[in-house]
Amino acid sequence: MFHIDIEQQKYLVDDQLMNLEAMWRRCAARVILSTTLAGSGHPGGSLSSLHILLLLYAVTRHRPDEPSWEDRDRIVISIGHISPGVYSVLAEYSYISEEQFLTEFRRAGSACAGHVEQGVKGVEWNTGNLGQGLSVGTGLRLGQELRGSPGKTIVMMGDGEQQKGQVAEARRFAAKYGQAGLIGIVDRNHLQIGGSTEDVMPTRVRDEYAAAGWNVLYVPDGNDFQCLFKALRRAWLHEDLDPARPTVLVARTVMGKGISFMENKAKYHGSTLRPDDAKKALSEIGFAPSLLDEWIDRRRGHRMIQAADLDHPVKWPAIDPAVPIVYGPDEKVDCRSAYGAALKGLAVANNPPGSVPKIVGFSCDLESSVKMSGFRAVSPNAFFEAGIQEHHAVACAGALSREGFCVFFSTFGVFAAAETYNQHRLNDLNETYLKVVATHVGLDVGEDGPTHQCLDYIGLFRNLFGFSIFMPADANQTDRIIRYVATHPGNVFVGMGRSKLPVITDDFGAPFFGEDYVFKPGKADWLRSGDSATFITYGTAVSEVLKAREILAEEGISAGVLNMASIKPIDRDAIIKAARRGPVLTVEDHIVHTGLGAIVAQILAEEGISQHFAAVGVTHYGSSGSPKELYVMQGIDAQALAIRMRGMV
Repeated sequence: MFHIDIEQQKYLVDDQLMNLEAMWRRCAARVILSTTLAGSGHPGGSLSSLHILLLLYAVTRHRPDEPSWEDRDRIVISIGHISPGVYSVLAEYSYISEEQFLTEFRRAGSACAGHVEQGVKGVEWNTGNLGQGLSVGTGLRLGQELRGSPGKTIVMMGDGEQQKGQVAEARRFAAKYGQAGLIGIVDRNHLQIGGSTEDVMPTRVRDEYAAAGWNVLYVPDGNDFQCLFKALRRAWLHEDLDPARPTVLVARTVMGKGISFMENKAKYHGSTLRPDDAKKALSEIGFAPSLLDEWIDRRRGHRMIQAADLDHPVKWPAIDPAVPIVYGPDEKVDCRSAYGAALKGLAVANNPPGSVPKIVGFSCDLESSVKMSGFRAVSPNAFFEAGIQEHHAVACAGALSREGFCVFFSTFGVFAAAETYNQHRLNDLNETYLKVVATHVGLDVGEDGPTHQCLDYIGLFRNLFGFSIFMPADANQTDRIIRYVATHPGNVFVGMGRSKLPVITDDFGAPFFGEDYVFKPGKADWLRSGDSATFITYGTAVSEVLKAREILAEEGISAGVLNMASIKPIDRDAIIKAARRGPVLTVEDHIVHTGLGAIVAQILAEEGISQHFAAVGVTHYGSSGSPKELYVMQGIDAQALAIRMRGMV
């Protein structure tokens, strides 16, 4: 494998330059061929960044035969549309065959997707919206730092995406935590889809990195290997740079570099060449025009290769769940405090001083409100305060969870769910293992008002295929759910309100979720049995439902109460059993048509069960007021629920 020792060499020698130039010609030809064959793609930016990509893979530590080697340098491609350039270079290093790339690029079912994805070995992260790669890089870098790894993390970015706010969030985070092993590279070709970056949205790239506290190096010719190497070596070794700061290289490049009629043309950002122009381009870089015809025939007759799974093994630490906390029947505790106590206990058991921590926490200026202070006191080196930068925090925390750490991210519901939905979506696509614990969900937020009453958390996270959704009913169930999610991989959303809740008891007055209780995803809890009808509920609404059930019991109506703490996966059998007994009423502090009610209705319809069914929940934005008042206004209080169920029975 072609490799250059960047720590030992001060400049590239002639043989290395000749090798790199030959590699560039082959890769440039692949860029032209792949995009023309597919009839879509982004050749211009791929060509402008090709010199940078080739040099990166030449100097970094990586193993094509062991892509998940833990001590590798991490290369994050933030500009996902340059996949033709990335795949071309990975083909040069035998991560993928040229045959598969050129015959399958952008075809349904292929690993060679239109934007950079991990179906191709050697890719660290599936890209999505521009502007997220630097956040991902900071998360991967945290993993290296926590383990004491010798590697570097390099993030390849475009200049257009520097307009995004999340990039600024990531810059600040990396500077705050002194991520000296993080290197950013900006492909500064000054063009984006709409034309000149200065016309679309002027951005002072170097000034903004400098203002954030980064070392900044300007590379006047980013399409010159020698010029690039010298700058990259300075960043690598921190020569004449602050050794405690991350470094960015702003490399002046040319869109469509190497093809005379493509250079500095914004149209080639996302426009491919027609066959006749592609043949001219191939000729300019020393290849026979007939090469395109050969690949057209090969693509036409190619049989698809099975797309690879994400090339990362599950790295999940062995977590000690520690001893559960049992809250007594006379206690009234908010679920967020129970979460904080459980998290602190997990830290004590798994993050001994002086060792590599297993559990990591992220918050966004709400440490005390989400009850992470105890965790921080026990594990200060494993707690990261990201400031009011939720988009960055979710992407950073998600990336870190892929590095063998159990990562908890906590903030209020509106910030944890609605504001950061796309970041969660990309985490899900990357099969992260993030534990999103959101406090202050629903009308239970109360006096903070409608802007802070998160009412759509189930609806949002149900859309993400890999996320589970858990909603504890009291402090004891919260404790067990937190210990469960800490000991199992996978993306999870755990939601809870703000108010103090009574401990749920059984028919004998003992804690229902006592010492012997074990939380099981997909398993509902029959809090009370009933012959006439069933309430199905979860979370903060459980207490109101139990009161309603007692009102009905005094009138001789026997209603069961089914607690659905596991929303996804859901206990279909329990729902069917409830519907066989009699009328079903779902109750939730959530928008009624996208929450539990919608799920239960769908299950009943799919099973062909004809039963009196109704859903009670939030039907309009709330106002400022106590949770009790807001529940009355929406008909979620015990009296209203008893009246509704009485009518159904």
